[in-house]
Amino acid sequence: MEITDVKIRKIISDGRLRAVVSVTIDDMFAVHDIKVVQGDERLFVAMPSRKDENGIFRDIVHPISSSARKLFEENILDAYERQLAVIAAEEAENAVPEAQEITE
Repeated sequence: MEITDVKIRKIISDGRLRAVVSVTIDDMFAVHDIKVVQGDERLFVAMPSRKDENGIFRDIVHPISSSARKLFEENILDAYERQLAVIAAEEAENAVPEAQEITE
């Protein structure tokens, strides 16, 4: 299995939810609504879920093995960090420079 694309759909700054992500696997299968969440100690990835008739949230899709979960998490968090860096660079580029003194 190869993760061929990670799209950061939405970046969120309020609360614990940090981003909503879509992942493409082997250029053939897409998983939407994966969440990047700020935990107590680190960021983690939460798979899309749905509330069942008992009010319990259950994953709709999820990795079966710990190695697959690690692959998803590493790829998603790396793409998220890269997107944050792009946003920070754009903000720095668009910042108004301080007035400079002109000396003659």
